[in-house]
Amino acid sequence: MLITRLVLALRNSKDWFVAQLAFGLLNILKLLPADGAINFADRVARRIGPKTSRHTLTLTNLRNAYPEKSEAEIEAIALDAWGNMGRLAAEYVFLDRLFDFDPEKAEPGRIEVSGIPLFMNLRDNPRPFIVFTAHTGNFELLPVAGAAFGLDVTVLFRPPNNPYVAEKVFEFRKARMGQLVPSHAGSSFTLARKLEAGQPVGVLVDQKFGKGLYTKFFGQDVRTNPLLAKLVRQFDCEVYPARCIRLPGNRYRLELEPAMAVPRKANGAVDVDATAQMLNDKVEQWVREYPGQWLWYHDRWNIKRSLNT
Repeated sequence: MLITRLVLALRNSKDWFVAQLAFGLLNILKLLPADGAINFADRVARRIGPKTSRHTLTLTNLRNAYPEKSEAEIEAIALDAWGNMGRLAAEYVFLDRLFDFDPEKAEPGRIEVSGIPLFMNLRDNPRPFIVFTAHTGNFELLPVAGAAFGLDVTVLFRPPNNPYVAEKVFEFRKARMGQLVPSHAGSSFTLARKLEAGQPVGVLVDQKFGKGLYTKFFGQDVRTNPLLAKLVRQFDCEVYPARCIRLPGNRYRLELEPAMAVPRKANGAVDVDATAQMLNDKVEQWVREYPGQWLWYHDRWNIKRSLNT
């Protein structure tokens, strides 16, 4: 019992120290102009990322996904991905200032939006629907855009493992993104209740899920969370893809695409397995278009264990 307490205390101390270090760095970035801070974070991440153990996983993921690419091309995408991660961290500090979309402006600012008529239709004709996205560009801007358009979307998110960071991130997101549901055992019931009440929900669909459905992603075997597919089967609601694309000059394009046709079986029921594969195919399409804007250091294909043996 004493040893267990000591281990937990050491773990908590480490989490606290890491959190304070992260908060300190972000507070320093606040002193800089937004563009300078974001560009600086990009440069730092490109230098530090390749020195971490996650870089090996990143390169392995890229080689498996793009067997036709040269080693130089793989390295270049990996560096872009680290830069994207650095930018994402810095952008947390300036998120309020970055989102400057104004439909009345003749010239776009940092944010441009594709799919405005869809936003308006979903707002003016309330109904249950699911919007999904992936870890592409600054995906955090999407729920901010939804709130700006008057869409009250309940967003499922996975808190960081560090509890001190998780608390700060939750407070930050809640103030800017509407209703949030931390990913845990009961989160599916919360989302189901929202849809049952006629309200929309949003989910990330490219996360690792050990007990998911057997699917393919970049031609490799992966397990995909069946939650979205099962919710569609239960509520027969529309499914909308949405993504963020980084543009030159620290600008962003937010895209809401038309509702996707959900695969169905011969009897008309939603095909859960085919729907899960449909989500993977859409995310793969996005990633292939902008490969440096996805988080390649994630162990999406569950290969980290083999790298350590």
